[in-house]
Amino acid sequence: MARSYRPVIRDQEFLLPPNMADWLAEDHLVWFVLDVVDRLDTSRFHAARRTGGVGRQGYDPDMLLALLVYAYAVGERSSRRIERLCGTDVAFRVCCGQDTPDHSTIARFRAEHHDGFADLFAQVLRLCSAAGMVRVGVVSIDGTKIAANAAKASNRSVEWVRAEAARIAAEVLAEADRVDAAEDATAAEHGSDEDLPPGFATRRGRAANLKKALEELDRKDAEQADADTADRARAEDYLARVEAGETIRGVPPAGIDPVRFQRARLTREQGRAERASTARERSEARRQARRAARSLARAEQQASDGEIDLRGAAARARDRRAARARVRGGLGDAVNITDPDSRLMTEGSGGGSVQGYNAQVAVTDDHLILGVHVSQDANDTHCFTPTLDAATTQVLALGKQIGTVLTDAGYFTEHNLTAPGPDRLIAPGKNREVHAEAREHPAQGPPATDASPQDQMRHRLREPGNAALYKRRGATVEPVIAHLKEQTKLRRFARRGLQAVTAELHLAAAVINLNRLHQASANS
Repeated sequence: MARSYRPVIRDQEFLLPPNMADWLAEDHLVWFVLDVVDRLDTSRFHAARRTGGVGRQGYDPDMLLALLVYAYAVGERSSRRIERLCGTDVAFRVCCGQDTPDHSTIARFRAEHHDGFADLFAQVLRLCSAAGMVRVGVVSIDGTKIAANAAKASNRSVEWVRAEAARIAAEVLAEADRVDAAEDATAAEHGSDEDLPPGFATRRGRAANLKKALEELDRKDAEQADADTADRARAEDYLARVEAGETIRGVPPAGIDPVRFQRARLTREQGRAERASTARERSEARRQARRAARSLARAEQQASDGEIDLRGAAARARDRRAARARVRGGLGDAVNITDPDSRLMTEGSGGGSVQGYNAQVAVTDDHLILGVHVSQDANDTHCFTPTLDAATTQVLALGKQIGTVLTDAGYFTEHNLTAPGPDRLIAPGKNREVHAEAREHPAQGPPATDASPQDQMRHRLREPGNAALYKRRGATVEPVIAHLKEQTKLRRFARRGLQAVTAELHLAAAVINLNRLHQASANS
């Protein structure tokens, strides 16, 4: 056992080697990040910069980019913490060359390069492909809720926002009149104008923020009107097909006029009975006609009693949200005055809620992020196509082709099943149900050609080969989502607005891929 402790000498000179290259091991992540940034085309980040004039020299965009990438790679996203680490952490000191940028410089750099981070993501993906990675035979898509840089308490009802906007507008106009009168009096007395009082600028800022919230409300109103129009068009198309004599399997869409629908059914079955060539076909058609006649009578009675609801699916969904909000004491359709683009979303199966965005990722079989998409819709249903399009764009740029896409039950709709694109396996229910069906009722051969897209997919997932392939989904995309939230600490966006958070998600996805490339190069 030693006789004493190791000496603590805090005034020793050259505590670190004089050459910065000797401060860290050669395989440290920061050297890898610096090498990668040197290889990238960073012209987008230099485009808005100007040199050759007077004034203080600016920071090199390549250094700021490398600093941000490394910071995200180690889970630091706060510009103030990054600034502090540039003075206390050896790797951060190496990254910035001991010339610490101010936190406002870091924040402005991150805010000014929406397109630059999307391009960074694409370039890193190309580097991964050149290294023999990016296996796209199987691609999995899933989404996760990421909190916005806004509190749930900042949500306001539509009525409050409109009333407050009107009040602020009147207040600003009244203040403008007072300022004009004061300026006229000052100019008459001194012959010069004075600046506006600070309070006036503050009110203008509040009015601008509420104006953005009002614009978001108008946009939501327009989206709802478009959804209602689409529902009416869908219902009209469905009725036209039934009236033309077509037999359509499945439940009719919401908003169908039941009187018109049952009358068309009755006419169709009566026609089938007249055209029947055998007694059995004639008997079946007459039985269906009697059922349609009874349904028509009930529909006509409901119509006379005013019990028929002709609203489409979008309108009914809005009513359900409003009803849930009333039960919980909420605001119904509201807007957040801090980040109007964010939405109050249910998070997971526990019923909790988060003020945030729905971040979608498409992941390759070797755990690389192939494409991202940020949605304001809490439901994954409408996120499949844009996320797949984002991934397909990257795959085509790499000269490759996606084999099969795997998604869970949140994407199980006829539109997603039949949309153009690569082959896909979309689960009709929970994973355990899908695996139980495949184990207990295995299917052989192709599905029936006259089956609905949903039934065809259920048949395909009962095939042993497809069931085994679908098992890869959970082991592919869910670990990457966990890395996104744990490695880069992207549990809450640092920026506000849909465009800004999309850029930040691209940056975080590029960092995830860069970490995978670093691990692969270290193991090779």
